[in-house]
Amino acid sequence: MNLHLSFLRDLLPQAADYVDLRHTWKADLVAGATVGIIALPLALAFGISSGAGAAAGLVTAVVAGLVAAVFGGSHVQISGPTGAMAVVLVPIVGQHGVGAIALVGILAGLMLLLAGVLRLGQLIGLVPWPVIAGFTAGIGIIIFLQQVPLVLDSTGQLGTRPVVAAYHSALDADWSAAGWPLLAVAVVIALMLLLPRLDERIPASLAAIVLVTVAAELLNLPLPRIGEIPSSLPAPSLPSVDPALLQTVLTAALAVAALSAIESLLSARVAVDLSGDARYNPDRELVGQGLACIASGAFGGIPATGAIARTAVAVRAGARTRVTALSHSLFLLGVIYLASAPVSRIPMAALAAVLMLTAIRMIPLAEARMILRSTRSDALVLVLTMTITVMIDLIEAVQFGIAVAAVFALRAVARTSGVRREEIASEARRGDDRIAVYRLTGSMFFGAAERVRSEVQAEGDIEVVILAFSELRTLDATGANTLAEIVRSLEGQGVTVLIKGVPPRHLALMRSVGVIAALRDQRHLFATFPLALEHARSHVLRAEAARAPSS
Repeated sequence: MNLHLSFLRDLLPQAADYVDLRHTWKADLVAGATVGIIALPLALAFGISSGAGAAAGLVTAVVAGLVAAVFGGSHVQISGPTGAMAVVLVPIVGQHGVGAIALVGILAGLMLLLAGVLRLGQLIGLVPWPVIAGFTAGIGIIIFLQQVPLVLDSTGQLGTRPVVAAYHSALDADWSAAGWPLLAVAVVIALMLLLPRLDERIPASLAAIVLVTVAAELLNLPLPRIGEIPSSLPAPSLPSVDPALLQTVLTAALAVAALSAIESLLSARVAVDLSGDARYNPDRELVGQGLACIASGAFGGIPATGAIARTAVAVRAGARTRVTALSHSLFLLGVIYLASAPVSRIPMAALAAVLMLTAIRMIPLAEARMILRSTRSDALVLVLTMTITVMIDLIEAVQFGIAVAAVFALRAVARTSGVRREEIASEARRGDDRIAVYRLTGSMFFGAAERVRSEVQAEGDIEVVILAFSELRTLDATGANTLAEIVRSLEGQGVTVLIKGVPPRHLALMRSVGVIAALRDQRHLFATFPLALEHARSHVLRAEAARAPSS
């Protein structure tokens, strides 16, 4: 009982979360303002890209960012709207409308809470590197493609697959009116690339957006704008629950929860590597993100996740405690109350340009090259995961990628597992040619069981088979059942089977499945090879004597 209470306490905020604050508060506040400046255009852009609107993205960065900062499991994680989540939400908005997002977010948050309480945070370690790289690359491609309809003012494609939407937007675009948006995109991207070369401290994306917005206002350029932004946070409210809608959005909520868990835990793990601060609780991170999604949905925002890029910026800017994430959200809250009017005049094309360059930078080209040069199976997992992410669905891509990677991993284990026939190393004696020694190696599991069955044979004059188990690392029920069948088959042929060196951890399974019971004599179980060999030799000599004609 005390262990359970201790675990639940570990999932809640603690005074130790701020133990270093008196030494780091200045650096934390500077880092929070820095990442807040960078997060502003991204929050607006991801809100628009999701189909929920710029205001929803900004509200999410404030509300979810605050809640995740207090309750999350990482000390320097920055949470808010992300490109991956925007990708998942687009078809949900297209199918169920913007009103369903709050319900989906709250349901997903409840699922994340449950996952944290059930200690599922460590499962992120089971996602293979090629799957993560393919998933990230696919998200980058999707985010880029999603901006094409926004730039070409073809919002009628909302809810369709990004590849199809981008294709039809380009096909049906009014190219005579597309010149100014394309010019705005080019200028923003150029400024984002050039400004850091002049001074790395310049927030390039924000500066580019400000310059293009000012130019658009002064020149009265025909560019679609973001539109009205609320000048205060909306009052929290729970969405009305329609039982019919609830049933249809459960699958979507599960996909959102899975994505939030995967991206948040990956981001938090990256934060540990960047900051060197090992104080990280993956189960608490799931609880924090779950509460963040619930709170965001209640305030009219979209589901949130940990943001890898913003977290990295925060760490590099000096973040040491949760005050960085808190101050980042408070900075954005100030934008809502003090700068909603100028923000509403930002051209949509400028935000699309920020996301286009962000999407390109998201694609892990260096990692992809390394994986493609590693093994054919890992390269195939990477390509398949990326392709399914872009063409079908993100969560299905992760599931399929893990499944394919698991198949290749099992095949590799099966290839290094099996059985080999060995010669008797000691001085030869009469009758040794009637003894066969088979050594089982690696893993005796369902992937290798059939090959072992086909290779263990008693041909010719073989009277005794010794099965050596000392190099057997793992054994599952299928492998143990196959061993029992092998023993029964050999004993049925009149061949005596001796078993040597069974690791203690496998003995209970072998007894329960019937391997030991299949032996002719329960004493045919030996701890060492010399004892087994001596018994085999005596058995052969006794059989030879029994066959000899009596004088």
